[in-house]
Amino acid sequence: MSTPTNGESDDAGSGDRPRPTTPDDQTTDEPTAGSDAPTPAREPSAGAAETAAAVASARPGERERSDPPAENEPAASAGSRFPFGRPGRPFGQSPFLFGLTGALGVAVAWGLVQAVISVRQVLILLLVALFLAVGLNPAVEFLRRRKIPRVWCVTIVFVGVLIFVAGFFSAIVPPLVQQSQDLWENRNDYIAALQNNPTINRWDDRYQLIERAQDYLDQQGQGLGERLASGIIGAGKAIASGVFNTFSVLILTLYFLASLPKIKKTLYHLAPRTRRERVELLGNEIIGRVGGYVSGAATIGLIAGVTSYIWLLAWQVPYALPLALCVLLLDLIPMIGATIGAVIVTLVAFTSGVPTGIATAIFYVGYQQLENYLIYPRVMKRAVELPAAMTVIAVLIGGSLLGVLGALLAIPSAAALLLLFREVVIPRLERA
Repeated sequence: MSTPTNGESDDAGSGDRPRPTTPDDQTTDEPTAGSDAPTPAREPSAGAAETAAAVASARPGERERSDPPAENEPAASAGSRFPFGRPGRPFGQSPFLFGLTGALGVAVAWGLVQAVISVRQVLILLLVALFLAVGLNPAVEFLRRRKIPRVWCVTIVFVGVLIFVAGFFSAIVPPLVQQSQDLWENRNDYIAALQNNPTINRWDDRYQLIERAQDYLDQQGQGLGERLASGIIGAGKAIASGVFNTFSVLILTLYFLASLPKIKKTLYHLAPRTRRERVELLGNEIIGRVGGYVSGAATIGLIAGVTSYIWLLAWQVPYALPLALCVLLLDLIPMIGATIGAVIVTLVAFTSGVPTGIATAIFYVGYQQLENYLIYPRVMKRAVELPAAMTVIAVLIGGSLLGVLGALLAIPSAAALLLLFREVVIPRLERA
């Protein structure tokens, strides 16, 4: 028995009665070979599109947990399964788990802060050593341009640093020890001289200074001796700690200086590849500016020390070399270091005579003007580009945070932050 086609009538006695629609009739047939126009695809209904979008947007686990009703499920059956309404989407995370995770995060952050506080002394030593290594790197690069291997360049520079440190201590320590011994051996003579001094006698007659001093010594008794002994032990511990920290900084500086190229390469590789070139350029510029600042500050301090040494020798002021080295080191401290060094040298110069002290004070007043307006701008003009107000603010903040060390690190750190602000923050603000 043959099956009739779609376009033919049913010859099996059905007459004009319409034939029932079958699923095959609802599908779109492919166009025949002689057909020119393609058959348009049937648009899905709005309800089917919304259902498909909801299923596609749901997470895999949510489609199973939501338990959607079957397509042909009647409304009464759905109401019997969910008498209080269909449940919504489940929470992505438990509130208890969220609170526990937050509490653990706070505890870990607090532990890290306490660990940093515990090792802050070691971190300060590392920071000082890295700062010195970056500051000495220009000298190494200068020797490298003379075709000298980097190992020998680092060795030459570090030996020079050791010679300077040894010379400084050999010039400072012996005079201090000698003066302390002389003061103790001649203490009776000094006391007699004070008692015979007319000014001291007038003050003693008016305020009873000597009597009060004797009463104080009698009242303190054994306690004063214990405090003096404790002070001597504390001073010994401070000296030992200073020697150990100096030795540690020198060793760390040597390591950082020898491996500085590898350290830079490793840090630059932490940046994304698309931004690595820019990060490398900015990093090299910051390192160059820090090194230029350290080299410039050392040059200015060396000029101040040599000038002071020549002046003190000319006026025959005692301990000319230790005083000149003190001026050299104190001149490294921004803003106030040079003034402190000048005051110390001037007070020592007054021991050689009033005219010597007055001449030394006039000399340092004139030298400060020369250094501030001629030497410093010429040496530092290429190292740091920092406004005067920002320099003062940076030194005050650095000194408040880390004392003298913070004041030393303040200017190069502020210069680095200013460079990043100009090259990173401002361009982003301009594109916003």
